[in-house]
Amino acid sequence: MTSRTIELGREQFLTYIYLLLYIALSSGQIFFNKWVLSSKEINFPYPLGLTLLHMVFSSVLCFALTKFHKIFKVEEGMTLEIYATSVVPIGAMFAMTLWLGNTAYLYISVSFAQMLKAIMPVAVFILGVAAGLEVMSCRMLMIMAVISFGVLVASYGEININWIGVVYQMGGVVGEALRLIFMEILVKRKGLKLNPLSVMYYVSPCSALFLLIPWIFLEKPRMEAHAMWNFQPLVLTLNSLCTFALNLSVFLVISHTSALTIRVAGVVKDWMVVLLSAILFADTKLTIINLFGYGIAIAGVAAYNNHKLKREASRSSSDESQPAQSYPATTSSNS
Repeated sequence: MTSRTIELGREQFLTYIYLLLYIALSSGQIFFNKWVLSSKEINFPYPLGLTLLHMVFSSVLCFALTKFHKIFKVEEGMTLEIYATSVVPIGAMFAMTLWLGNTAYLYISVSFAQMLKAIMPVAVFILGVAAGLEVMSCRMLMIMAVISFGVLVASYGEININWIGVVYQMGGVVGEALRLIFMEILVKRKGLKLNPLSVMYYVSPCSALFLLIPWIFLEKPRMEAHAMWNFQPLVLTLNSLCTFALNLSVFLVISHTSALTIRVAGVVKDWMVVLLSAILFADTKLTIINLFGYGIAIAGVAAYNNHKLKREASRSSSDESQPAQSYPATTSSNS
């Protein structure tokens, strides 16, 4: 009995360590990207180039860890048809999300970018209804209205609002919502369930290709013409390594906890990023209206997550009673 208690205590301790690691890496990576893109020391205002570097680094490292060293195992079941119809759209939307989201940091503060991201459930729900994955209801409409109202209030309270940055950030939100919809289609309609590491293995090379094409036409000529940026291999390699470590921490958290846990951790992380950015960056000035509106939006996000979890639990119970119609449970939209 004592050994069992010790084992449970050890598992709980590891779970807390993984959660803290995820929150620290997720928050740190946002600040790291902002610093690389906007600091005068590095002078590397090329979000496409930075994101492309992340995806190439992730592709090479995933291939090395799964094929050469065999530290991780990629789940099987991927076919050419599934890759072409599901992974390619996911890779394209992931590239769009990272590109536009990182570009937004050149125009708006980190805290305001996080506040705008709270609109994500609204975009996911609207696109889900259009794709036949969500059902319109009065309760969901009320939740979407609360989130939208909160984001509007937070935006109204922003002192130095830059609409170019807002457009980039909202474009990234739409791209992420489309990626989540394609992921849900991959799981529900294709019947393929992949862990986050397997998703990285398949999606990273595809995203790198989608980023390479616009980089050649949009940023490569600028980089060659100006050549004023200070290329620091150590800093950029560390930045890419942190991105990979963040994705790996998501894999560890999902493996040891539940969808509810990582959603709660994500909300905690968002609040930490909003508050810490006011301390770390000079372009961040929080107001009471900012925080009040963001609090309303987060309350709506919490209600949305709770509704999704209850529906997934009900669906799982129904599937257990009818095994012939079962399919793998989808990953949380907000994870």
